[in-house]
Amino acid sequence: MSFSLGDTLAGLLNASFGNAVEIIVGVAALLQDEIRIVQTSMLGSILSNILLVLGCSFVAAGCVRVESNFQVTAAQASSSLMTLACITLVIPAAFQFAVGAQDKRGLAIISRGTSILLLGVYIIYIYFQLKTHAFLYDPKVAPPNEGETESAERLQRVAEAESNEKEPPKMNLLSATIGLLTATVVTSFCADYLVASIEETAERYHIPKPFIGLILLPIVANAAEHVTSVWMAMKNKMELTIGICVGSSIQIATFVVPLLVIIGWITGHDLSLYFANFETVVLFVSVLLTNTLIQDGKSNYMEGVMLLTLYLVISLAFWVA
Repeated sequence: MSFSLGDTLAGLLNASFGNAVEIIVGVAALLQDEIRIVQTSMLGSILSNILLVLGCSFVAAGCVRVESNFQVTAAQASSSLMTLACITLVIPAAFQFAVGAQDKRGLAIISRGTSILLLGVYIIYIYFQLKTHAFLYDPKVAPPNEGETESAERLQRVAEAESNEKEPPKMNLLSATIGLLTATVVTSFCADYLVASIEETAERYHIPKPFIGLILLPIVANAAEHVTSVWMAMKNKMELTIGICVGSSIQIATFVVPLLVIIGWITGHDLSLYFANFETVVLFVSVLLTNTLIQDGKSNYMEGVMLLTLYLVISLAFWVA
């Protein structure tokens, strides 16, 4: 499908269907009143993408070449939107801390209003990514100023992208689409069993439920993005890698979580954007580190090690939480 749709749309599609697991599991857990599992699994998916998957991708790329380059403007736009989504999760926590737990109505209004706004921002972001500023995300798309001199790095990425496309696809578009949809349908049937088994697993093996929701579920759910992102990083398609990792986190924070809040609103399940103070701080420092590492438009294996180290520290903290 990537050969037919192009790198930008392929990255978006990969993030969307990769997050289908989170959406299905989130809805199943929400309908079973497992609010804590919903929140920790959503937060864990964000952390898994920007720390674990991106970190492994940087390490894998660093094993092939000394340094990898990617479009810094697109990466900064994506990381800035991720920062906005992070801030919108901090505000409900700050409100809860300021007024106390008694004002549930105010928290519900903030959560639902913010969710509607975030869904609008996500739609605008898709238009920005696929239409008005597609040249930032795809090295083969010409920039708006035709007389502008392209950098050597850009020309090299274009040449590599064109050479990679000479390899014929192993499946036709129809077969790939059917396979993708079939896997998604099978996943939806497995989601109910997965959520129902969390309680028994936590009790039998003495695993904290926050650790299951924040670490174990996202690792399984993000397996598709993990493999694809590492593979693309090794092929020096860093724009696609950033699109999968950061784009998937953006999709969860600005689409999946707000969507679940609205579904909970409609079905009478009280899901808000309020996360515990510790979880909010963890998300903030993770986004801060990711923004710091990708703002120069370059990556190496050391940056990947930094991301993986923070993820392991967070995992350790939630194991003893």
